[in-house]
Amino acid sequence: MAATIIYNTGIQIYRAGVALAAATGNAKARRWEEGRHNWREHMQRQLAGAGQLVWVHAASLGEFEQGRPILESIREQYPGYKILLTFFSPSGYEVRKDYKGADHIFYLPLDTARNARDFIALVNPSLAIFIKYEFWYHLLTELYRRQVPVLLVSGIFRPGQIFFKPYGGMFRSLLRRLTHIFVQNDQSLELLKQAGITHVSLAGDTRFDRVWALRQEARELPVIERFIAGRQTVVAGSTWAEDEELLAAWWQQHAYPGRCLIIAPHEIEPSHINKLMEQFPGAQRFTEWVNMNTTPATVLIIDNVGMLSLLYRYAAVTYVGGGFGKDGIHNILEPATYSKPVLFGPVFHKYPEAAALLAAGGGATVKDLDTLTAQIETLLPDNLACMQTGERAGQYVADNKGATEKILQYIQEKRFLTKA
Repeated sequence: MAATIIYNTGIQIYRAGVALAAATGNAKARRWEEGRHNWREHMQRQLAGAGQLVWVHAASLGEFEQGRPILESIREQYPGYKILLTFFSPSGYEVRKDYKGADHIFYLPLDTARNARDFIALVNPSLAIFIKYEFWYHLLTELYRRQVPVLLVSGIFRPGQIFFKPYGGMFRSLLRRLTHIFVQNDQSLELLKQAGITHVSLAGDTRFDRVWALRQEARELPVIERFIAGRQTVVAGSTWAEDEELLAAWWQQHAYPGRCLIIAPHEIEPSHINKLMEQFPGAQRFTEWVNMNTTPATVLIIDNVGMLSLLYRYAAVTYVGGGFGKDGIHNILEPATYSKPVLFGPVFHKYPEAAALLAAGGGATVKDLDTLTAQIETLLPDNLACMQTGERAGQYVADNKGATEKILQYIQEKRFLTKA
């Protein structure tokens, strides 16, 4: 009871914090609030006569991409079911609100007891799938009460999480209410079993399936080819300020003829793009370059969303940002799937795929300007070393795909869904 009171209080504090941020001009908080305004009426209109539904929930854009292979496989194999997709974060919803692979896309309401009852009553899912994490107490309790099968896929667990603390009983109880948990690695499997959670199996990471599909489906980008114009290219994706400072310092010393740099920053607010333009004098914005017929600059700043996974294929060397911040690196599998060497910063302890990629010899970690320079200037001038490192990265992805197939096989065996 005490844990539930603390949880509910935390939810209300979070709600108040978002409201305050929205009132003081925070655009992301404002979108978070606006997206949930009158959600009951909105969903009731949209879902009228929807029929049988599979509900897939992703916290944000990264989790969506992780769950996408499962979502699309269910859509293909079980066409009699509509797909309902929810996001918690505006950064996921705003980018994928027009995604054609789902029939209905909504923000997830805040997790209160009333919201959970109303939401599940409106959706009435035949199956619920949560991607990686997002353990909402009231929603999971309501799903359990209604006996809706709930799967957690691509789960990853670490010893320091609340599930494994003496005071984490409420959250351990949530894990027991899940129908089945599919984890990414052996460590997660053993942690859960030691905590008495036995309805768990090792499936791997569905992101490998997603990025492998990206490689097979990749389309050409003529405007990028026109910019590169045969030059050796470094593509830096999902960069933050710390990454960009290092890249600017390296580029200032090593912007040799025959090279170009493409930067796709994590934040594309005008103020941030303007700062990048100052850090890289003479750089061109992508949205301006599209309509230009002039000689390309040596640096291209990507100031839109959705291109990054296609850009990596044009690189000789790739750099993935986030490794100098507290949350760690972004998706290193996207460049790896194209058989490109992958460089990233030192904060990657939450991401087992990073350590595995390093062990496979498909990339390297950097900690400062000297190590960044050493890695790039070792790879770029040596085509053979560059190619071999990239091939090891690509092979690592190929060796680890297959999680989606295991999860779909489980769904079929348990007959959670029926084929038309």
